[in-house]
Amino acid sequence: PLGVAGERLFPLAPLGAEDAAELLVARAAQQDVTVDGGDPAVRELCRRLDGIPLAIELAAGRLRALSPVRLLERLDDRFRLLTGGGRDALPRHRTLRTAIGWSHELCTPAERLLWARLSAFAGPFDLEAAEYVCGGRGLPSEDVLDVLTELLAQSVVAREETAAGVRYRMLDTVRAYGAQWLAAAGDAERLRRRHRDWYVGLATWCELEWFSPRQREVAARIEAELPNLRAALEYCMTGPDEARLGQYLAGCLWFCWAGCGRLSEGRHWLGRAVELAGGHEQSRLRALATLGYVAILQGDTAPALAALRECRESAERSASAPALAYAEHRTGCLALITDDVERAERLLRSALERYRELGELNSTVLMGQVELAMTRAFQGDLPDAVRLCEDVRRVCEEHGERWTRAYALYVLAYAAWREGNLGCARELLVDCLGSAHGFRDLLGSVLAVELLALVTAAEGDAAEAAVLQGAAAGMWPAVGLRLFGSAHYNAPHELCEAMARELLGDERYEECVRQGAGLGREAAVTRALRG
Repeated sequence: PLGVAGERLFPLAPLGAEDAAELLVARAAQQDVTVDGGDPAVRELCRRLDGIPLAIELAAGRLRALSPVRLLERLDDRFRLLTGGGRDALPRHRTLRTAIGWSHELCTPAERLLWARLSAFAGPFDLEAAEYVCGGRGLPSEDVLDVLTELLAQSVVAREETAAGVRYRMLDTVRAYGAQWLAAAGDAERLRRRHRDWYVGLATWCELEWFSPRQREVAARIEAELPNLRAALEYCMTGPDEARLGQYLAGCLWFCWAGCGRLSEGRHWLGRAVELAGGHEQSRLRALATLGYVAILQGDTAPALAALRECRESAERSASAPALAYAEHRTGCLALITDDVERAERLLRSALERYRELGELNSTVLMGQVELAMTRAFQGDLPDAVRLCEDVRRVCEEHGERWTRAYALYVLAYAAWREGNLGCARELLVDCLGSAHGFRDLLGSVLAVELLALVTAAEGDAAEAAVLQGAAAGMWPAVGLRLFGSAHYNAPHELCEAMARELLGDERYEECVRQGAGLGREAAVTRALRG
């Protein structure tokens, strides 16, 4: 920009997915190469090239020798790969490196330095992160904003509004160019450590704020930060002397794995973390307990038992009271989903007592009380289950906690259904599902849909109940074993199915189930909430 009065800016965004694919197909055709614009490899290639027209045109030239899949495999070295522009093109447009390099040469030394350092981010970032990670050694933190503003003006960095606030991002191609300069300056390792430190601190803050009125803000922040959190985790898993922080970070993010619908990803990081040698005992114990918890939620009982047994034995040897409480709590959860409800009750009561002795009050502790209430409900003591969950609901509302509250509402709805109060059960389940879905909590969502199906059947709408059962069946694979393989959790499902089949007949029932299975998660939740 010239920075003069009356000047107007017209930002040119990268090509959208359809336009990018269309350009690639057209340029490939000029090389007598036929590619399908709907091919997933073609779509991924265009995405990886950030929709940059020059990059797509250069990639099309390579399709004479390489298939889209093979081209994707080699794209990590995009600057070496994407060369060979037409002879009639400007010299700076004949290779991707020279095109990006031309923009780089127009930058001041401070702008080039920040460009290189920003390549440490694996995804969008905020100003505070940029100031911490990139500030110092020739670029004072207080100057980062001014230099970042110049990079924004030159379209090296883009600004975007998200649920987590204002974020900045670099196209992968621009980031890769900066990364080469950062490596050439010998500063890449230091920046990766600073990046790791920032995101370990962020995860710690988010865990503390999870039990607060800022819980939804935390969920949005974690979603926005996932690419950078993954980069920090990967650094901790592979870097020398990083085991302690890797185990700490994987365990600290339990609320992301369990509360925000990322069970499989959490299982991946936690499994790697507990295998690291040379870690910190307490950090590893927490990672073990969290690994067991995530496996329980997936209905994978054998690995859960192994992790929790190791956690408990190690905690007893090291006299770690918090780890003993976690191990006992999660072992109680395991007993609950394997239908040993009396043992589950004993373990959960003991764990809650341990938490009280430690002075802990948070989402984990309250979830333990919800699980205790479920054991009471399964044993037929509905008044006690209601008492326990009403207490949880009160504490959650006092602290602005919404995630555990949703599970308390689920148990209250179960009790209301058992008592024949269908209207109350529906109201509670709609509230439960709305909260769980807002957090992207797949388990909480599918449990609510399952019970809503039964309530719907009891209300007399067998066809809609079957549709909801089909919708739930479509959601379970993203969670794990349907209803944990538990007889107690399956009993409402089986009752609903029996009622619907009796009213509809097998053929009509199966038709409605298939209809529900084809809805997709968003449509299924919308339909269930609509009632």
